[in-house]
Amino acid sequence: MSLQSLLQGASSSSSSIGMSTFLIDIGAALLIGFLIALVHMYKNSYTKSFVVTIAVLPAVVAMVIMMVNGSIGAGIAVAGTFSLVRFRSAPGSAKEIAAVFLAMAAGLACGMGFLLYALLFVAIILTAILLYSLSKFGSQSNKARTMTVTIPEVLDYTDVFDDLFKEYTDECRLTQMKTSNMGSLFKLTYNLKLKSEAMEKAFVDEIRCRNGNLEIIIHRPIEEGEL
Repeated sequence: MSLQSLLQGASSSSSSIGMSTFLIDIGAALLIGFLIALVHMYKNSYTKSFVVTIAVLPAVVAMVIMMVNGSIGAGIAVAGTFSLVRFRSAPGSAKEIAAVFLAMAAGLACGMGFLLYALLFVAIILTAILLYSLSKFGSQSNKARTMTVTIPEVLDYTDVFDDLFKEYTDECRLTQMKTSNMGSLFKLTYNLKLKSEAMEKAFVDEIRCRNGNLEIIIHRPIEEGEL
């Protein structure tokens, strides 16, 4: 096959896409990408590079689909597009992965010319994301805590705080025990649920009296991607 025939084939393939169609598809893809990025920034931690990438990703995918439209290798090209997308060395959060797939799905629809379906699909999904974000669906209890307490080795860590847990918590479970300071100290980690957030200070004071005022660390749960 000569170079001239290859150029003619490429020209005939691309000529099926008019300039107006191309600009409308890319413009719609960029608009959809902007909306996805805008919603992703709502109540989420993010980097500028990720948000910009999400904003332009639908247009990139749409371009790929338009260029391989009608080709036998379209399926291979699309699979390659999905497999080559990589934003950073570390895996992203669940919300970032969802944003990536949403952007790519919208780009596929725009590239195939289904602009109305793409806009409708993205509008429905983004509305659902906003509603779930604003609701308490899937949220952990505000009373949940992770507590790390240091106690001297003379205390029996198996039941040293049992009476306090019964008084101040609804649920409590020892998840880790670690020795420190040449074995003279125990560091205990508990997952617990307070009976009332107002009782947290009194609970900590009781723990301090019991452990000789050694180190106490309390962590509150933070949702993935939350600011």
